[in-house]
Amino acid sequence: MSNETRQQVVLAVSAVESKKGEDLAILAMDRASGAFTDYFIVCTGTNPRQIQAISDEVEQRLSRSGVRANSIEGYNQAEWVLLDYVDFVVHVFSERARKFYDLERLWKSAARLTPAELAKKRAAKKPAKKSAKKSAVQSTKPRASGDRSRSTRKKKH
Repeated sequence: MSNETRQQVVLAVSAVESKKGEDLAILAMDRASGAFTDYFIVCTGTNPRQIQAISDEVEQRLSRSGVRANSIEGYNQAEWVLLDYVDFVVHVFSERARKFYDLERLWKSAARLTPAELAKKRAAKKPAKKSAKKSAVQSTKPRASGDRSRSTRKKKH
C-alpha cells in the first residue's frame, strides 16, 4: 500500500475523530481475503445528523487534499453512509445498522489498527523516501556534469 493512501486514511480517521465518531475501527484488509480495497474505516454515529456530519467532514478534508470519493451511498437515509475512495472505504453507521451488518466479523481476517499504529507505520516509511530522494539526486549529478561538458564543447565550435 502506498504512503499516499496511508496519509489519506490518516486524514479520514482524523475527520471521524473530530466529529466524535464512536467505536472507530481501522481494518487493514488482507489481500488473500479477496478484499476489493486496502482499508475499511468503520465508525458509529449516534444520530442521523452526526452520521452526515462525520461523512461531510471526511469528504471536506480529503477534498482539500485533492481526493474525491469515487461514490457515496446512503447519505440521505443516514443509517449507513459509505464513502468509497477506491483504496479505502469509510463506513459511518447508526448503532443498529452496525450491529446488523457486523463488518468486523465479516472481515475478521483483516488486521485491526489503532490511529496511533497507522500513524507509526506512516512515520516509519518517511525516512525510506528521503533516502530514495538522495539516491535520485546523486544519480542525476553525473548527468549534470556530462551536460556541462557538452555545453563546453558547443562553445568551442
